[in-house]
Amino acid sequence: MRRMLPLLAALVLLLTGCSGLPYPREMGDMALLRTMGVDAGEEAGQVRVTVSTGKRAAGLQGESQPPLILSAAGESLSAACLSMQGLSDSFVFYGYVDQLLLGEEAALEGVEPVLDYFSRDVELGLGAQVWLVRGGTAQAAIEAGGETGVDSRLSTLQTDSEMGAAGITRTAGEVFSSLLEQGCAYLPALRAAGAEEGEQTALLEAGYGVLRDGALAGCLEGESAKGLELLTGQTAEDIIEVDLPSGRAVARITEVSTRCEPVFQGEELTGLRLHCRAAAELAEFHEPMDQGELAQLREALEERESLRLRQVMEQLRAWGTDCTALGSQVAQANPARWEKLRGEWEERFSTIPYEVSVQVSVSRTYGDLA
Repeated sequence: MRRMLPLLAALVLLLTGCSGLPYPREMGDMALLRTMGVDAGEEAGQVRVTVSTGKRAAGLQGESQPPLILSAAGESLSAACLSMQGLSDSFVFYGYVDQLLLGEEAALEGVEPVLDYFSRDVELGLGAQVWLVRGGTAQAAIEAGGETGVDSRLSTLQTDSEMGAAGITRTAGEVFSSLLEQGCAYLPALRAAGAEEGEQTALLEAGYGVLRDGALAGCLEGESAKGLELLTGQTAEDIIEVDLPSGRAVARITEVSTRCEPVFQGEELTGLRLHCRAAAELAEFHEPMDQGELAQLREALEERESLRLRQVMEQLRAWGTDCTALGSQVAQANPARWEKLRGEWEERFSTIPYEVSVQVSVSRTYGDLA
């Protein structure tokens, strides 16, 4: 019985809101935020924060209401977030925020203060998914959700990514860790589309933003964005069309694996070899497809993937950003030699020769072809 008393006392404290815990509130008296956007403020030194709930229930029947959207500026993130309390009749609660949008201008100024704030705040956390809003503000992106809200769209993109049907998503913690350990990182980018009058605005995938020293160094899109996915081995399901003598063949890339092999001469690192292996399924093709055409298809796929890898490598090297952590593979291959390279890796990565080899296996859904 004596052992039960401390547990009962703790339970009483939780129910009464004592022991330093927040004052208890009814759920209906709280605005449970799901999405936060951070932009550069209108004035120098300011930051603007925009927050949104999901669709809300009202009344005993739980009728649906549009999301609540609040926006405030301040000299700091803390000041801007505190200002939200005065803009809502409900208590603003940040503990459910699981999506973080960063406006492009804010990313150009630097994202580390935002990520650090998420790591320190008692209600927020680094488990939130983080996105870059290209060519616009996070506030506009959040407001683009209208009556349905933007959180459902972001959640759909996150789920599609886990299923391999969309690009790579990253948490604030993953991006923050990459910045602290490597000095650079990548994060998925979005762009608002359909903003013309009479059209519904939507958030569409727009490649990836690349951060260096905490600030936006540039963006990857198109083939370069696909190249980044190849480097990480997390490529989204991809469709590639190839014209053959018998007609057009459509292949679906289903699996990818890329590894980096360092080349040493004595103690000197003289090059990198990127080995990419991919699996593809034929989705559409004309019968009959002989072995000659099959070889042409395979070569075309390998050439396409090789080009993507070279494009992204050239861009990342130009920025001096090993954001996919190829250096860690060099370290694993030879820890002793890596200790001598660690301090100069950024410069070495930008200039060291590299080779790319790609091997693609092609199959039908019901049997291997090659």
